[in-house]
Formats: sequence, C-alpha cells, structure tokens
Amino acid sequence: MSRVFKWIREHLAVLAGILALAYLVLPNLVVFAFSFNKPVGKFNYEWSQFSTDAWTHPCDVADMCGSLSLSLQIATLATIGATVLGTMVAFALARYRFRGRAATTALIFLPMAMPEVVMAASLGTLFLNMRIQFGFLTILIAHIMFCLSFVVTAVKARVMSMDPRLEQAAQDLYATPTQTFLKVTLPLAAPGIAASALLSFALSFDDFIITQFNSGPTTVTFPMFVWGASQRGIPVQVNVIGTAMFIAAVLLTIAGQWVGNRRKARY
Repeated sequence: MSRVFKWIREHLAVLAGILALAYLVLPNLVVFAFSFNKPVGKFNYEWSQFSTDAWTHPCDVADMCGSLSLSLQIATLATIGATVLGTMVAFALARYRFRGRAATTALIFLPMAMPEVVMAASLGTLFLNMRIQFGFLTILIAHIMFCLSFVVTAVKARVMSMDPRLEQAAQDLYATPTQTFLKVTLPLAAPGIAASALLSFALSFDDFIITQFNSGPTTVTFPMFVWGASQRGIPVQVNVIGTAMFIAAVLLTIAGQWVGNRRKARY
C-alpha cells in the first residue's frame, strides 16, 4: 500500500490532468454516441435504436444546413478580419512606444473581461443609432470586434517572446525590410497567428449572445438554429454536425503538433 500511495503521490499531477481531460471529452463522446440513435419522439435523450440515417442524410432537417453554411461563412470572414487587424495591433503594441499605448492596451483587453451581453447590447445600440440594417454585415462586424481581443493577446505574447537579434542579423546581411518581415518575422510569429486564427474561428462559429443581439430576421446561424430547435426537440443531425466539428478540431490539433515536431526535428 505504501508503494501505491507513493506512486499516486508522484503522478498526482498527471492523474489530475487525465481526469480533467476525460471530464471535458466525455460530453463529446455522448454526443457522438447519440448521433447514431434513432429516437422515439422529438427528443434525443434516451437510447432507442442504432441508425446511421442522420449521418447519411445530415441535411434532411429544414434550414439546418443553411444555418450551418451561414455560420461557416461568418466564422471564416470574421477569422480573416480579426486575425489581420489583431496581428497589426499586436505588433504595434509590442514593438512601438506611442502616446495612449497603455490606454489602448486596456481597451483591447476590456472585451475579454466584460460579459458578452454588455458588448452585444453596445454593438446593437451602435448599429441602431447608425441606422444600419441588421443582418449578415452586422453579425460579421460584431464577431470581428469580439474576436479581436483574443487575437491581439495571443499574437502580442508571441511577438514579445521573439528575439529581435534575429531580425537585426537579417538586416546586417542586407535583407530589405520586406524580406526581413517575410523570411524572419512572419515565420517566427506564425504559431501565435495560427493559434489566434483557430481560436477566432471557434469563438465566432460557437457564439450565440452577440449574434442574437445583432442578427436580422433572416440571418439564423447554427447556434441560433440549435437554440430554436431545443424548444421543440433537437434533431439527431445536430449531434452529427457537433461530432464532425469536434473531429475536425482534433485533427487540426494533431496536424499542428505533427508539423511542429517535424520542424523541431529538422532544426
């Protein structure tokens, strides 16, 4: 028994990590299992019969694939916009000293600290006062503003950890500013930029509160569709979409780790 307790004490952190990971993954496994269920009635809460109908016909539910397509479009454009703007802001905050830098940093981090409903209501009020019609454009702007803080945080941390002597060495070797940025600065900052882009896509695709406050009557995203369907019974196809997104995220993470290990092994 003493050996067992000693082993547990030595591996307590690892065991705690495994338990936490299992706790996070377990709901996804339940969603995956019930994507093969053929429920009796409207609600997919109890196992009834194994079936692959939801996987072979994921768009049988009216308007579901349309809302999914809209969410993917908004998430893609919001990711591009937030990543480009956030990267430029992060470089400006990390590399330059200017008047109002501290205030700008505080304003950038403020959306991460405040509740989503505050930002959603503020943006909705702004669009109303500017007489902008609610729809695709207002959702896109709101998502870019929401994701911007996360991009700046991730990219700024990466830029501040970069060794400036590498860029100075490139300049000493007669590299132009453009060549230095493309050959040295951008590859070094790429992991932070990629991580912020993936985070932005996940936040935008999953967002409900900000979308609800800034959407129009004909712009129903996938989270809004799920919320509306929950009142009358969520179809099994929602489990299929959730499982597919989870698998895609896992594959992207594995691919990123594989590429990172290949680069470390090369150098």
